[in-house]
Amino acid sequence: MNSTVSPLNAAKRIDGKGCADQIIASIADRVAILGIQPGLAVILVGADSASQTYVNSKSKRAKECGFYSAQYDLPEDTSEVALLELIEQLNVDDQIHGILVQLPLPDQIDPEKVIQAIDPTKDVDGFHFNNAGRLQAGALEQALIPCTPLGCLHLIQHELGAELRGKHVVVVGRSNIVGKPVASLLLQQDCTVTTVHSGTVNPEQICRLADILIVAVGVPQLVKADWVKPGAVVIDVGINYVEDSSGKGRLIGDVHFDAVAEKAAAITPVPGGVGPMTIAMLMQNTLLVAERAL
Repeated sequence: MNSTVSPLNAAKRIDGKGCADQIIASIADRVAILGIQPGLAVILVGADSASQTYVNSKSKRAKECGFYSAQYDLPEDTSEVALLELIEQLNVDDQIHGILVQLPLPDQIDPEKVIQAIDPTKDVDGFHFNNAGRLQAGALEQALIPCTPLGCLHLIQHELGAELRGKHVVVVGRSNIVGKPVASLLLQQDCTVTTVHSGTVNPEQICRLADILIVAVGVPQLVKADWVKPGAVVIDVGINYVEDSSGKGRLIGDVHFDAVAEKAAAITPVPGGVGPMTIAMLMQNTLLVAERAL
C-alpha cells in the first residue's frame, strides 16, 4: 500500500482501501492452495440500507477471496428464536467456517444473546466472550480478534513498522467492539495505552500526548487540531452520515480531517480508511478458522 501526500497539508493520507486490496489478493492466493474452500455465512435481519450495503460488500469480498459465501437476508420481524435456530444450524455446518450477524438488530432480538450463541471457533467478528477473554489474556494464537481493531493495528504498523514498543497510544472510546479490544491489542504490542471516554476530565490534554491517536466514538468531527500532537498517527474509526443545509448527505469521521491533517504525520480518511480494512480482516479471520480446521 502507498500512502499519498495531499497537496493541501503535510500529513500522509493512509490508503486503507489499497491496503485491503493487497490483503484480499494475498488471501485469494492462500485459498487457491488450501485444499478446502473457506465458508462465510453473513446474516442480515431487516432492511437497513447502511447494513445492506455493508453486508453486500462483505459477500462480494468473500467471493473475491474464493470463499463459499452464504448470505441470509431475514425479514425485520424475524423472531429471536428463529435467528438462534439458524445460528445453531450454521454452528454444526462443516461447510461454514465463519458466522457473522450484522448489527444492529431489531428491538425484539437481544444482540448479546445472539453473539454468545455463535460457536466461538466460528465467531469471525471476535465478539464472543471466549474470544474477548483470550484477547485480554494475551492468548492471541487461540483467539479470533475483532476485525476493526485488527485493521487499525495493520494500518499503524504500515506507517510505523512492526515494532511499536514504547509508543503512547490514546484510544478515544471504550466500546466492546473497538475501544476496549484495540486498547488490549496495542498493550500486547508493548505500547503505553490510555483510554479516553465520556467520564474523562480534559480529554483533549490527554489526546495531545499520543504518538498514536485512535478515535472511535461516533461523534462527528469531535477531535480538532488542538487535540493532536504534531507528528502523531491518527486513526479515525468513526463513520457518521451528515447532511448539509441543502440536504445533501456525506460520510465524515470522528476527526476533523482537514484541520488535523495539518498537524498529523499520517491520518486515515473517511471513507476509505479503516472501513475497507475491517472487511479485509473479516476475510482473514475466516481463512484462519479454515486453516485451523485442517
